[in-house]
Amino acid sequence: MKLFFYLLLLISPLCSAQKTVSGKVTDKKGNALPGANVFLKGTYDGTTTDANGSFSFQTSETDTAALAATYVGYEAFEKKIGIKDNATDLSVKLEELANELNTVVITAGAFEASDEKRMAMLKPLDIVTTAGAAADITGAMQFLPGAQRVGEQEGLFVRGGSGQETKVVIDGMIVQNPFFSSLPDVQSRGRFNPFMFKGTSFSTGGYSAQYGQALSSVLLLNTTDKVSNNGLGISLNLANAGLNYDYATKNQSISAVAYYGNLKPLFSLVKQNVDWLQEPEFKGSSLTYRLRPTKNGVLKVYGMYSASDLSMNSRAPASDSGKMKLDLENKNSFVTSTYTDSWKDGRWSLNSGFSYSRNNDNTTLDGFNFDRFDERTQGRIVLSRLLSGNNTILFGAEAHAIRLKNGVDGKLYNLKDRYTAAFIESEIYITRELAGRIGLRAEYSSILRDVNLAPRLSFAYKTGKYSQVSLAAGQFYQNPDYKYLYTNKNLDYERADHLILNYQIIKNQRTFRAEAFYKNYAQLVREFTGQKFDADPYRFPWDQTNNGGKGYARGFDFFWRDQKTIKNFDYWITYSFVDSERLFQQFQESTTPTFISNHNISLIAKKWFQKITTNVSMTYAFTSGRPYYNPNNEQFLGDKTAPVHNVNIQASKLQNVLGNLVIFYASVDNILNTKNVFTYRYTPDGKTRYAVGPQSYRSFFVGMQIMLSKKAKVSKDDI
Repeated sequence: MKLFFYLLLLISPLCSAQKTVSGKVTDKKGNALPGANVFLKGTYDGTTTDANGSFSFQTSETDTAALAATYVGYEAFEKKIGIKDNATDLSVKLEELANELNTVVITAGAFEASDEKRMAMLKPLDIVTTAGAAADITGAMQFLPGAQRVGEQEGLFVRGGSGQETKVVIDGMIVQNPFFSSLPDVQSRGRFNPFMFKGTSFSTGGYSAQYGQALSSVLLLNTTDKVSNNGLGISLNLANAGLNYDYATKNQSISAVAYYGNLKPLFSLVKQNVDWLQEPEFKGSSLTYRLRPTKNGVLKVYGMYSASDLSMNSRAPASDSGKMKLDLENKNSFVTSTYTDSWKDGRWSLNSGFSYSRNNDNTTLDGFNFDRFDERTQGRIVLSRLLSGNNTILFGAEAHAIRLKNGVDGKLYNLKDRYTAAFIESEIYITRELAGRIGLRAEYSSILRDVNLAPRLSFAYKTGKYSQVSLAAGQFYQNPDYKYLYTNKNLDYERADHLILNYQIIKNQRTFRAEAFYKNYAQLVREFTGQKFDADPYRFPWDQTNNGGKGYARGFDFFWRDQKTIKNFDYWITYSFVDSERLFQQFQESTTPTFISNHNISLIAKKWFQKITTNVSMTYAFTSGRPYYNPNNEQFLGDKTAPVHNVNIQASKLQNVLGNLVIFYASVDNILNTKNVFTYRYTPDGKTRYAVGPQSYRSFFVGMQIMLSKKAKVSKDDI
């Protein structure tokens, strides 16, 4: 009996200490949220809300406690409350989580091609199945609005910018040589396989403060985090033969590729407009390793090596024979490693990387040495913090060590540059309909001995459930072309100011996008020759230079894609208009550069035929005429070429052969055999001109991919 009273005495104070915690859980608009979990952190005290969003429970806690609330589709809530007495009439307002349909997204100047963003435009599979792209990433980007097609030069030309104004970035690391070695009047393709990447973001301007050294655009490529366990694969076509092997476990994977190619068999079937003395012969390999050392951490290491050899007769109007012998032997290597991780439930994230690239062109032109060598070592680290309301802030830094050599007429030029940058950027969701991105980037170049500060600003407003408008502005800096820095190290950064207005609607697998832009160019390099204009794009600048150049580019473009109206049919249409003038390089007056075409139109259509398991793609591309130099015309660059028309077709078929999955593919470029001309060049006396056109007017390509694995699976979406 005494024990009972002792227990009663102990329990009575606890019972009398019970306090009531009550209130209501709603969203930001005041709508009740029934079934929300409400509790005190670190205790078992809590309950769920009723049909009216109300809650009430007892607790023995005293003084203060952390009240928490969770609800599916909403951000977790936490707030300290005082409970010396009953805590009643508490108001808990939960904020809806950002997702694809209810949150505005910055889209001005950006084309996302991953599965992770609302503005997904192209995926890796789109790239390899687009007729005319030749499974080349930059080739496919040329069919998007804002890009221009310049058939005789390497690079990605965007909204009045030259090919050097666009940078290719893999996992945040700048690629020093994204294209195979350039040849006179022959367009070079990109070095990388589209299937290496899970996503592609093509910026037409106004891009993030995380990236720099690009006056016009960045092409962001993000490598895949894992591979399917397809085992061994074999590829055979008219140009090369290759082996690929993929192996994956739960926490790691490896992908290996080896190939050998010789274009002589293909060129014997396809008539060439190039006088080849030795058709290109090439070989290479790559190795990718991925590891998940922690739950959220991913380590990726990618390395590749390639070597090629060729010889050709290049046109040389100034020589007696009209041509010069060009011999080129290239060796290229690229290694990059990245590590990403997150912690604190994803509120902190890390993105770091290191890369090294080396390229060597042993080039002889008409017996003279024109060797080129470049080397880049870079490191990068970015730290991000997710704040309340889905707001984010990131800050990071990068450092580059660049070394270049160039032989010109027997003389060797050398350059070393130590380039560093730091940046900070924040995305702010002012409301669910209004978001902003504010950033600042600072750069220092040892060769220029100067610092620049580049502010970036973007806003987006959601005009409807599926539509929004975006505005982007900012300053962008880039080192002058290194060929100018070889002879003048007192030059300054070149600059471009961007202003972009965008409207976009995505609904029922249909996308419409319209964008207007204005770019102001300043501090461009000018060269004062005191002589006539030299139209040779590969000439070396011997004369005085300064940063007195300027220019502008303005225009608009449209994009429409429909994947819904017709079953198994996908098409898109793009139109781009650009008006641009510059006073730069050798120009003695402001005029439209030779790489500008005012109008670019693309029509791409794809159809899947289920009964014959075949995908067919067709592309029509129109490019208006471009200015070219005619020494007989008093108006500088007053002549224009005729428009370029090109129709391409491609087909891919799935087939089971002896138990192995085989993909057969065939393509025809310029099926109408149109005699397109990209530009004209003149002999020094101005009496004779010759046309510069494609490497071949009409060409075809066939091949197959064999997957020697029972686990290999491919559907219509894979071809």
